[in-house]
Amino acid sequence: MIIAYISTAYNQLKQHNEHIKMLKAKHKYKGEIKWSSISKSQYPFFNDLIEYFFSTDLRFRAVIVDKSQIDESREEFTYNDFYFRMYYQLLYHKINPEYTYNIYLDVKDTSSQSKLKKLKEILNRNDSIRNLQFIKSHESYLMQLTDFIMGAINYHLRELNTVVAKTNLIKKIETHSKISLTQSTPKSADKFNLFFIELK
Repeated sequence: MIIAYISTAYNQLKQHNEHIKMLKAKHKYKGEIKWSSISKSQYPFFNDLIEYFFSTDLRFRAVIVDKSQIDESREEFTYNDFYFRMYYQLLYHKINPEYTYNIYLDVKDTSSQSKLKKLKEILNRNDSIRNLQFIKSHESYLMQLTDFIMGAINYHLRELNTVVAKTNLIKKIETHSKISLTQSTPKSADKFNLFFIELK
């Protein structure tokens, strides 16, 4: 299970959207940006996306856990309980009280609205969070870019490595970030931050 975000300063958001839109037009890429869409012919587009990510102020953070470790027989440790704890770990520890944040989450299922209400209860205790809402991934290039990088991490962790274009993109991410996609980074890592949770 992986949850993640890409963050940017609000005044940079328009620039990022316009540049990603330009890259899509340049490479004649149609539809949403998805890891599953990667092929040899689409490699140049995704390569440019990675280069762009690492050349800007964009920041990526992910929390990763093996779902088989979730023991729903434990009191207050259902999958939904863990869902909220994961989001707390993902967001809370990187919030700087000197700034305010707009947080957009991907609509995944029919229970999204009830989850949003619970997340607001947990996270809105923090005065730095100005807005928290669900949107659909096709509405946000940065959300699609987040999904793309999550796909790379998941693909690598599952040791699939059967598509050359995907393997090369993973190597490029590791080269730029100077880390392995299979282990946690220091908590202080800002550009590319991974947190692997081991459940006890």
